[in-house]
Amino acid sequence: MTIIQNIISFIIHIDKHLVEIINMFGVWSYVILFAIVFVETGLVIFPFLPGDSLLFAGGALAALGSFNLTTLAITFFVAAVIGDTVNYHIGKWLGISIPKGSWLSKVISEERIAIANGFFEKHGGKTIIIARFMPFIRTFAPFVAGASHMSYRKFFMYNVIGAFIWVGLFTYAGYFFGNIPFVRDNFSTVILAIIFVSILPAVIGWIRSRITKNK
Repeated sequence: MTIIQNIISFIIHIDKHLVEIINMFGVWSYVILFAIVFVETGLVIFPFLPGDSLLFAGGALAALGSFNLTTLAITFFVAAVIGDTVNYHIGKWLGISIPKGSWLSKVISEERIAIANGFFEKHGGKTIIIARFMPFIRTFAPFVAGASHMSYRKFFMYNVIGAFIWVGLFTYAGYFFGNIPFVRDNFSTVILAIIFVSILPAVIGWIRSRITKNK
């Protein structure tokens, strides 16, 4: 299987893979989950890693006793805050002057930056909070904030608030609803639904921008 296929499999069957991680690494599983959330939010070249689905699945397993809910939530929260902080400083250092044709420009494309910029123009600093709930935008928003030299104090405030709401909502939703028989028996479908709903606003925004551009 290719790396992409492995990632897709991990996301769709994330509950089963988390159980495997727990069985293999025990308490060190918290470190692995921290790393996944940190990389997904902190390194702009990894926007495809699981975010919402990971939090939801982690909460569901916490309800079964596989994780301590409080420790898990704190792990996710700290990883999300530090991740966005690192991403902000990378954007501030690198800016958006990425050489065209480079491998980095394929990941940090002008279209993706434009979408993130569009959110900033419409929602201002609140984009950092809103973006938490949108895959891909979640990864690019802190980068754009840094590249546009947004006040770090202002960014950090939105960063903390956004991480708190994002982690709290998805982790505790998984804890309270993840083991309802219907959800448990259709977990992969629920994960796909979460991903679909999360990316829908970004897709709609992209379609609207293309329509406006072509007028």
